[in-house]
Amino acid sequence: MARYIGPVCRLCRRENLKLFLKGDRCYSDKCAFDRRPYPPGQHGQGRLKLSEFAIRLREKQKVRRLYGVLERQFRRYFKMAERRKGVTGENLLDVLERRLDNVCYRMGFASTRSQARQLVRHNHVLLNGKRASVPSMQVKAGDVVSLRERAKKIARIAESLEAVERKGPVSWVEVDKENFTGVVKTAPVRSEITLPIQEQLVVEYFSR
Repeated sequence: MARYIGPVCRLCRRENLKLFLKGDRCYSDKCAFDRRPYPPGQHGQGRLKLSEFAIRLREKQKVRRLYGVLERQFRRYFKMAERRKGVTGENLLDVLERRLDNVCYRMGFASTRSQARQLVRHNHVLLNGKRASVPSMQVKAGDVVSLRERAKKIARIAESLEAVERKGPVSWVEVDKENFTGVVKTAPVRSEITLPIQEQLVVEYFSR
């Protein structure tokens, strides 16, 4: 499975936005984005005027890095969103939000999406009672996501569940903390994606 293994704080600085890619560290004084709020590299502190293309490129990169998706898979998701009825940008976010790893993150089983992806890959997650080891699996309304017995003993998962409130309310999932179980009640709600994402710019990038 291809994945990004470089420094993630550098990604936040590049996109000029805190993407919360390191969990608890992002809320502490050690956050690299708070300490150095300028792009990485030799010329990061210089003045930079973005072209119209660069603005759309940065928005695409921001969304892609936020959900931990590589370029080829992101393009495939865009084509899926384009074929569906409705607004393409909102369809794209719907597809990304309904990834199994993102749902685990939204339910609070992990403090970051990369941590949630690791939970899925290591066979800790059950989808409707069956083992699910593919992070990109698409969940739907009515699906039940739970953790295996051995995963319930992992201290980091319990800590993440206790801190889930600071991520903000998520009305389209319902979580039973005591039983480490969650239910997808409805389709994802666009208004609950609180980061400043302009999905229309992503559509314009691919439509150029």
